[in-house]
Amino acid sequence: MNIIVAVTGASGAIYARQTLEILCANSDVERIALIVSNNGHKVLSAEGESLPHDERIECYDNDNMWASVASGSARWDAMIIVPASMGSIGRIANGISQTLIERAADVMLKERRRLIAVVRETPLSLIHLRNMTQLTEAGAIIVPAAPAFYFRSDSIEELCLSVSSRAVELCGINVAHRSWGE
Repeated sequence: MNIIVAVTGASGAIYARQTLEILCANSDVERIALIVSNNGHKVLSAEGESLPHDERIECYDNDNMWASVASGSARWDAMIIVPASMGSIGRIANGISQTLIERAADVMLKERRRLIAVVRETPLSLIHLRNMTQLTEAGAIIVPAAPAFYFRSDSIEELCLSVSSRAVELCGINVAHRSWGE
């Protein structure tokens, strides 16, 4: 599979790192397009996270509208926006494609491919809720960055992994992780 990972300026850089680590560890993943917004870079730095390096990761500048991920004719199977800021969600929900992240998400929706948005905001305003509803109606999957506490995780790393694993799994990729009842 060919997966796009977009990192926006919302807090929760740990989810971006974990998502990329899971994808890199999976032999079914052939290519990963990575797009990090300017604010995404700032949040990664502020939260002390660095993204993994792998030969399958192709980095794209968020201003590069000529990248393959900007075209429906390119064969990208799914996209995960992790974390997804409410600003990005609002622009994507309303068809505003001023950056490569927004255009790639628009392509996923128009081509009826999987778009997973790991949203990280609290509290949510009515505008946020309506934008997420609009995206869901267009075919996206909204994954709140709300970890599963019933596993009684021993660390923040393990706790956050319940969200990151779920986001990757929603792309149609098998992920070995704890599930309910285990």
